[in-house]
Amino acid sequence: MKGIAFAPGHISAFFEPVYSKQGMDRCGSRGAGIALSMGAVSRVMVTPASQRTISVHVNGKPSSAAVTKLALNYLIGDTSIGITVNTVVDLPISQGFGMSAAGALSAALALSDLLNLPREDAVKAAHYAEITSHTGLGDVVASSFGGIEIRRKAGLPPWGMLEHIPGKYEIVLCVIGKKIETKKILTDTTKLNKIVSYGRYCTKKLLQKPTLEFLLTLGLEFTKNIGIADKKTLQVVNSANRRGMASMCMLGNSVFAVGDTLALCKILSQFGKVYCCMIDEQGARVLHER
Repeated sequence: MKGIAFAPGHISAFFEPVYSKQGMDRCGSRGAGIALSMGAVSRVMVTPASQRTISVHVNGKPSSAAVTKLALNYLIGDTSIGITVNTVVDLPISQGFGMSAAGALSAALALSDLLNLPREDAVKAAHYAEITSHTGLGDVVASSFGGIEIRRKAGLPPWGMLEHIPGKYEIVLCVIGKKIETKKILTDTTKLNKIVSYGRYCTKKLLQKPTLEFLLTLGLEFTKNIGIADKKTLQVVNSANRRGMASMCMLGNSVFAVGDTLALCKILSQFGKVYCCMIDEQGARVLHER
């Protein structure tokens, strides 16, 4: 048996981590971001087995894929089966594009489809895996819904609450430096305190005027205030702002921009590898091969 699913990548413009003692369902982040038409497709095969085995390949190579494996373990509980996952990711990992979330969510969705488990179980399993691994906070929930979102309350539904900003836009992405380990940032108390206060402020402001333009304005304000961006990142953002609006992807050495797509691609290609995609409005979904 084989299952296949797609989960969009996701960029956060700003965020406020939220941890709850009442369980992982209520943990996550408030903030805002965009689901991307580039993401992860996972093909999952299941075979009978006397004990559980999970093997993951990412872009054709064997991978430890800790978040994906953890998500699948959460999903199937004590069931003993052999699971083989082949995931193709469109964007680099650890650059603020939500690829670990997309990989885990697409694999969990494909497996839940195979085993006739509810979609909510797959989303919950991937969310739990991201929270436990400190690789992300709100990416799974945002990826599952799609679109331009404001995460007004953290966590999974019904505790988590999202609002959407309508709009179809082309998004230009540029990777300009080395990977940033999300875990390092999410476990650094000094950085976290700044992120929490500015993230809360930006979310509150955006809810008063929910537009993509204002999201990018607040994203840049957040970027400058939390002190993660280096000089080069700010230089790239300033260059892109001549032909559109840009900000840093949280958390990666990368930027995203909206505006004159061709001009932005030309400007940004001077600084690093450029990707062009659309906003994914459908969210994570099971696919059926023809």
